[in-house]
Amino acid sequence: MDEVERERFVAFGEEGEQLTYGSYLRLPQLLDSQHLESGDDARPPAHDELLFIVIHQAYELWFKQLLHEAETVRDRLISTEAASGGRDLWFCRHLLTRMHVIERLLVQQVDVLETMTPQDFLQFRQRLAPASGFQSVQFRELEFLSGAKDAGYLQRFRGLTDAEERGLERRLAEPSLWDGFVHVLGEAGLDVSSTDAITASLRRVAHDRSSYADVWGLAEALLQHDELAAAWRARHVVMVERMIGAKTGTGGSTGATYLRSRLDLKFYPLLWDLRSVL
Repeated sequence: MDEVERERFVAFGEEGEQLTYGSYLRLPQLLDSQHLESGDDARPPAHDELLFIVIHQAYELWFKQLLHEAETVRDRLISTEAASGGRDLWFCRHLLTRMHVIERLLVQQVDVLETMTPQDFLQFRQRLAPASGFQSVQFRELEFLSGAKDAGYLQRFRGLTDAEERGLERRLAEPSLWDGFVHVLGEAGLDVSSTDAITASLRRVAHDRSSYADVWGLAEALLQHDELAAAWRARHVVMVERMIGAKTGTGGSTGATYLRSRLDLKFYPLLWDLRSVL
């Protein structure tokens, strides 16, 4: 290899190795992150446990991306640097649209999980206790960041690490997407002094979309995010009922009963109520 060819290579890592697809994506570590709990000397691991792990790890990766996008949108909405492009409502709507696409994918992933039969799931389900999907910290972070803050979750959650607890406390304290949207309403010269004032301002925006096109588009993008989150919760509870019926969750929750209690959750109730007063 001559000197010109050597210069075309990119050094990577502590040992100066060439950057590859596998090293960039950390594939050795990623593909070694699926460790099955089922199986012993007398019997092989349950065939479908790998699918179960991969699906949930994929969910957590998408939750990470959703948090990344939502944080950026929130920060842009509350930015005081509008003159320098800090509050670009087009870009905020663009990222929210990306979130919508990811959220539709999350709903569709349930179809893959449902290729596992209840009998196959029961082969390894008891090995999961007391772990539970209820313990997904990133999912709770996304709810908090979206505007549905529930401080009681920290008391109900058993098994939080110190870092996870600090992360959730930070999400509870920091502004949400809804706070960012209300800030934009105020910057547009609209009254946000109370809940009733915000509702009146939203009616004004809805009835004068030509003057408030960006604000209305942002409101609709947030509502779409809320609707897709609700669609995922609805799809999820039906899947759980199909898999385990009325059994309690592996973490001790009431299972599908608890999930059904969350179906009415709304991130942006004022945007939903607006439909009734237009």
